[in-house]
Amino acid sequence: MLTLGRFSIGVGDRFAHQAKAQLQACAAAAARGVNVVPVWNKSNREHGIVGSEPGSVRAAADEAVRACGWALPYHVDADHINLTTVDRFIDASDFYTLDVASAIGEAPNADRAQAFVDRHPELLGEVSIPGIPTPFAIDAAELGRIVWKYLSAAMQAGAIYRHVHQRRAGRPFITEVSMDETDAPQTPPELLVLLAALADERIPIQTIAPKFTGRFNKGVDYVGDVAQFEREFRDDLAVIAFAIAQYGLPADLKLSVHSGSDKFSIYPAIRQALLETGAGVHLKTAGTTWLEELIGLAEAGGEGLALAREVYAKAFVDREALCEPYAAVVDINAARLPAPAEVAGWTAEQYTSALRHDRTNAGFNPDLRQLLHVGFKVASKMGDRYLQMLDACEASISRNVTANLFDRHIVPLFLGE
Repeated sequence: MLTLGRFSIGVGDRFAHQAKAQLQACAAAAARGVNVVPVWNKSNREHGIVGSEPGSVRAAADEAVRACGWALPYHVDADHINLTTVDRFIDASDFYTLDVASAIGEAPNADRAQAFVDRHPELLGEVSIPGIPTPFAIDAAELGRIVWKYLSAAMQAGAIYRHVHQRRAGRPFITEVSMDETDAPQTPPELLVLLAALADERIPIQTIAPKFTGRFNKGVDYVGDVAQFEREFRDDLAVIAFAIAQYGLPADLKLSVHSGSDKFSIYPAIRQALLETGAGVHLKTAGTTWLEELIGLAEAGGEGLALAREVYAKAFVDREALCEPYAAVVDINAARLPAPAEVAGWTAEQYTSALRHDRTNAGFNPDLRQLLHVGFKVASKMGDRYLQMLDACEASISRNVTANLFDRHIVPLFLGE
């Protein structure tokens, strides 16, 4: 089993051109005495949209590490995989995000459900968890409901883990279990039962991604009650610490926050909780880099700006199809999207003001940003024309990629500056 550091950040690189710029942000953190482990992640869905293979993520990461002289750990994540999609990632990835959200609520075998209840009498009655002020009571009916809802998901995670373990043939890897793409946040009793079930499956889980209150829309800030998020985050930290001691889970098990990119308003709450508890966190903020590519293209002016305008024009026309796979995590008011003809006349400053996530800028347009966040398929269809422009505009793009990841994410969350 590989060990993931206390602080880690999942970064996306849709077109395998920004790994070096992303790594430089982690290097800047290391220079200030904080190791933030980079984890390059790309889902099977994203590979399908772009037409890439998992090996391209590994190759880009390895080349960035070589070019930067990075001597600290780094990983490549097979993001949101299941039994039907995992095999193509076996050789390239050493981090596996087991997505079991679809199995939540799937009725388990009745005998296995009863066997779980019989194995865990400690889950019945009053349960007191350090860090959660009020004990909670779980009666037989409530335990049965939770087991019925989550046991199949835990069993599915076990099946995926064992498959990966067998296929990896002794090569170590990191395991995350993801259940964030579901209808409701897990309560502390639900998370505790789920962790007990994952321990029964003998999964050496190092990160777990629960569902939190609020909306985690793509590319924009958190929408919801920050105080409620903080209570849920702290409760989850407490349950994890309790489950580590109770069930022998890995001591470095930590929360994974699938942010959808740029949830700046919850960073102070997360950081304060980590400072007070000594816990770690894995932050996935993948899609923001693709947007920095567009910003860098626009800043370069000339052909770069023209291509950035073209991407928006095509995304605007195809907006319904582009948004459909992400319907649960975008909230776009089409009336606030500028017409392509208007954008065609924008200067570089107008384009970057609309797209860059700076809410103090009067020109910022969160609807445009969300559309372009899910619009990377447009660039993928451009093929070499888009990739060649990335190379031509590398200086302005890499500057934005590094600054965005370091200044807007690493500094407030991990450095607290």
